[in-house]
Amino acid sequence: MSMAAQEMSLVKALFIPTAAINAGAIAVLPKCMNDLLKCGIREQNIRVYDLHTGMKFEELRTYDVVYLCGGDTQYLLERINDTQFNKSLMAYIRSNGLVIGVSAGSLIFSNNLRDNLGLIDTTLEVHCAGGEKTGKLDAPVKDRIRLTNASALAVRGESNKWEIIGE
Repeated sequence: MSMAAQEMSLVKALFIPTAAINAGAIAVLPKCMNDLLKCGIREQNIRVYDLHTGMKFEELRTYDVVYLCGGDTQYLLERINDTQFNKSLMAYIRSNGLVIGVSAGSLIFSNNLRDNLGLIDTTLEVHCAGGEKTGKLDAPVKDRIRLTNASALAVRGESNKWEIIGE
């Protein structure tokens, strides 16, 4: 599955570590950054953005990918909603923007929490010992999707084109 529409060394990424507010999540941030670097994204093309203020859609769309790190899901969702970043982020997704959510960064889109972003109308469980098989998911999607530490749910736009990727 190709994620970017261009050469990876040209990809501009917005890296959002906002959810990492405890020691365990902060310790994982270098691994998350390394995920982007291993893909071939150049360090100078990665902007770290901590959501103290929102970002207008016009600026957000200048990035090829948004990477939302894990940590405290409720805190991340509150920051996204309080700064009005939710509106820009959902407009970005509707315009075919690529968002990678890790742990809390994925849960904000599901129905796990009140006031979620509403993209995934199912419950996500992350860090599971056993998860769903890789491959496309049939719509309608079941009530619960389980993801391991080595898998992710890829959602294309707001459509029902969902796929489990990873191992």
